[in-house]
Amino acid sequence: MVVDLLEWVLAEHRGRTAEDRGPMVDPARVALFWPGGSMTYQELHRSVDERARALVAEGVDARAVWPMVARNDVDGVVTLLAVWRCGATVAPINPKLTGVEADAARTALEGVATDAQAILWTSGTGGTPRGVALSFDNLREHATAVGDRLGSSTDDVWLFSLSIAHVGGLALLTRALLTGAAVFAAGSFDVKIASDLIDGRQPSRAQSPPGLTPRLVTHASLVPTQLLRLLDHRSEGPPPSFRCALIGGAHAPADLVARALDAGWPIALTYGMTEMTSQVATAPPDRVRAKPGALGKPLGGVELKVSGDGEIAVRGATQAIGYVGSDEAMADAEGWYHTGDLGRIDDDGDLWVTGRRIDRIVSGGVTVDAVEVEQALRAHPAVLDACVVGVSDAEWGEVVGACVVPADGAFDLDAVDEALREELSAAKRPRLWSIENELPLNANGKVDRARVKVLLERGRALS
Repeated sequence: MVVDLLEWVLAEHRGRTAEDRGPMVDPARVALFWPGGSMTYQELHRSVDERARALVAEGVDARAVWPMVARNDVDGVVTLLAVWRCGATVAPINPKLTGVEADAARTALEGVATDAQAILWTSGTGGTPRGVALSFDNLREHATAVGDRLGSSTDDVWLFSLSIAHVGGLALLTRALLTGAAVFAAGSFDVKIASDLIDGRQPSRAQSPPGLTPRLVTHASLVPTQLLRLLDHRSEGPPPSFRCALIGGAHAPADLVARALDAGWPIALTYGMTEMTSQVATAPPDRVRAKPGALGKPLGGVELKVSGDGEIAVRGATQAIGYVGSDEAMADAEGWYHTGDLGRIDDDGDLWVTGRRIDRIVSGGVTVDAVEVEQALRAHPAVLDACVVGVSDAEWGEVVGACVVPADGAFDLDAVDEALREELSAAKRPRLWSIENELPLNANGKVDRARVKVLLERGRALS
């Protein structure tokens, strides 16, 4: 028997001995699998130890902050755990970021000292990226709370469908390993492979090695866009072995949820954020069907309230240590993190989200700060001014729309779009454009974003 893997890899941080590191995991159980192979907990244990020795030779040491391009494959998982084994803090960088964005993230970490186990990136109110510092206690409390809400066991098999650089992906991985469950880790989300695994078919992309038994995926954590692609790919629902699809990361349209329920998918709706280590409220499948639109009650260890102006605030054991690379306080004097989202709590204690106070766009599960996109547009010599908003989209939930005032009469939209590709990742680049002589203003002289959305409805679309 070996100790629970994450307890083992974090022993350097926690100052604990092998005798008191925590619960035991059967070393012969599959920890990770992918098209063509698998790795038991014992093999993962050894691989992490070997990688940790290599990282130490590269200069990784205790209390260091180690940026890594995070990929959802076995190599990415082993590297992440090995950084922890070294006693260092991991800072996953989304591989979809442009070189400029990735360099900015690395630069922000220079000279940073932290006791965190992970730093995940989110957008600040001014458009400047900031790191959210998460501790192992945050991750463990989250895993416990989600397990209590949904039920968890060593027989669970998770589809690793969200990036490690996203709090949903990191939380998925850690709660699965803390439980002793198995994780399918094969890189980016592939709807055909996901569908095959849900049905218990070995992924068709590669031939499995002798002795690898096909495994039925029992759980998946998806953004609404991924759920839509699954529904479009297959007409039938999942087999009874598939127990839960956690849907979060973006607003799930009511018609999408209804379509999934009608097809027999066990949907759990979640509400969360990086600052709270992912979920703070979750409606399990039986509650989603009974009360469509509600996001459930707060998870264990989480307090939730709605202020007089309708803003949702949360606090609890999963609240992050703080921000890195920003002077902004995460919580108020009483410990409440103000989400910027608007909502209400009904008489049953269930949360409903009704809108957002701060201008965030969530496209396919990726949070986009409108200010960051506006700054990139205004930096272009062809742009005098710009307003960026989110526009509803059936596939992505929202897409970025830009209303632009040209610096002179002529405006080469394709050239501006090409320039943005060097600065912004795909989810941040405007898909809808409206070219105007001036931005519409309201009675207070501020940009009227509602009118901007109307202009974009008849604007030009780019792929």
